[in-house]
Amino acid sequence: MGSDYKAEADTTIVTDKSLEGLDTDHGYEDTPEFKQDQTGAPVESVSPLGYDVGWLGILFLNVSMMVGTGVFSTPGTILRLTGSVGLSLMYWVIGLPIAAAGLAIYMELACMFPNRSGAEVVYLEQAYPRPKYFFPAAFAVQSVILSFSSSSAIVLGQYLWYAGGVEPTNWQEKGLAVAGMTVILLITLISNKFAMRLSNVIAAAKVVILVFIAITGLVVLGGHTKVEEPRANFHNIWQGTSSNGYNLANALVKINFSFFGSTNAFNVMAEIKKPIKTIKVAAPVSLAIVAVLYNLANVAYLAAIPKAQMASSAELTAALFFKKVFGFSAGARALPALIAVSAFGHLLADMIGGSRVIRECARQGILPYTAFWSSTRPFGTPLAPLLLKWALTCIVIVACPAGDAFNFVVDLQSYPSQRQRQGIRRVEFQVWNVAAVFSILVNIFLLVMPWYPPAGGANGGDVSFWYATYCVVGLGIIAACAGYYAVWAKVLPYFGGYEIRQEVIALENGARAHHLVKVPKGELAEWDATHDEEGNAIETRSVEEKEKADERKSEEGSGVYIA
Repeated sequence: MGSDYKAEADTTIVTDKSLEGLDTDHGYEDTPEFKQDQTGAPVESVSPLGYDVGWLGILFLNVSMMVGTGVFSTPGTILRLTGSVGLSLMYWVIGLPIAAAGLAIYMELACMFPNRSGAEVVYLEQAYPRPKYFFPAAFAVQSVILSFSSSSAIVLGQYLWYAGGVEPTNWQEKGLAVAGMTVILLITLISNKFAMRLSNVIAAAKVVILVFIAITGLVVLGGHTKVEEPRANFHNIWQGTSSNGYNLANALVKINFSFFGSTNAFNVMAEIKKPIKTIKVAAPVSLAIVAVLYNLANVAYLAAIPKAQMASSAELTAALFFKKVFGFSAGARALPALIAVSAFGHLLADMIGGSRVIRECARQGILPYTAFWSSTRPFGTPLAPLLLKWALTCIVIVACPAGDAFNFVVDLQSYPSQRQRQGIRRVEFQVWNVAAVFSILVNIFLLVMPWYPPAGGANGGDVSFWYATYCVVGLGIIAACAGYYAVWAKVLPYFGGYEIRQEVIALENGARAHHLVKVPKGELAEWDATHDEEGNAIETRSVEEKEKADERKSEEGSGVYIA
């Protein structure tokens, strides 16, 4: 986690404290009002990952993350859990204000720290600087453990096999999911610009697919297809409404999953030119587009698929829709293939955003081998975070039972994502208090209600094992985070006779990170006297001494420590 401090170490020091007010065209908009806490990861005045995210990039990163597999895979499950057509449609409607409240909170926080990528990593780090390193350490552990995209990869494999007219075995399904993840890994490793452009193209295709489904649904409702009684599901729409707390909470979890990704672009804030001005417009537009298309798509499904069949369609709701409307024609197989492309785009957008989250955790100095995780060599991409997401996703795909994998992974990753608001500061966008309170209440509901037993008893949930397994696993991860922090930040330093301090290191292409150092207690006074709180060395040498040291370091080809 850090190296031992040696008082006599020959370290090159370069003073660089004038970071405020740099060129805002390149994404840096830090001012005294927005000055971050000094214990946070150091600001990178120039993004080592480039500036390849524009207005369309923000729009499509969010669209591609939201429109992945949820709207094609979860409507049937949500109908089954809610019990009625009316409540099912209402859930899709209320998904918008829930997502909008969360988005508003993110926009306020992003205005405070527009020069930092990683979203929640930064916001938790800055909102809770004490106990020192606790929230960064806890979030880093959670991010590493949950940095997989298995649910979308599983659906990708399912729809590809379905499009080919093949009934796959469990291992064939898993193998295709792993293959898809491997292709995405290679794309994101080679070039940020290419990955972003491909993500934009696929996101545009997703919008076209949803528009096609919506229009097809209107045609079905008009009675112009072979679907019999297209309005049957819209009679007695409240019949069968569930009152089971578990089912209602689980349905809301899946609605959140379908809208999850509305804040994905905040993970790449440091790669956006004029980030505040751009994201304030593009992010809400992306959410509005997706919300309208989601509701139209659900009306289309209900127009074509009988209620009982849709409720039992599991992850293949959209495929069943195509079958009902187009039969077994080539089009019925081509359209599921397009949905597989949509899942691919979701995985690509998640890989882009998620890798920035892991890298930002590393820049805090919390992960071992800080330079390795923070580096952008050799392709100008976050190599180590990308490899980690790929590896963990493949492990979960292989290890999780195929029939339960999708629902369990969705539930686990959604239990729940909490949002905390910073103290009030003067920013360009400030969320309404009612939106913040609404978001908190929704999260409290999602924390409590999943423990309520389903109608079918202990094994009556949406998986074949105990219904609250994902709740226990989620709490176990939180406990693991706290345990990790206690051992790393308290127990080991106590018995090891040292305390943890941080110093700022500079890597290639303007990358900067904290390196946590184990300073023996006998040398703490010297360390604290020669370093400020952020970890910058207090300059004590002459200009001539610095120039000689710089030349020596340059010849050695080693990293430079920034003060």
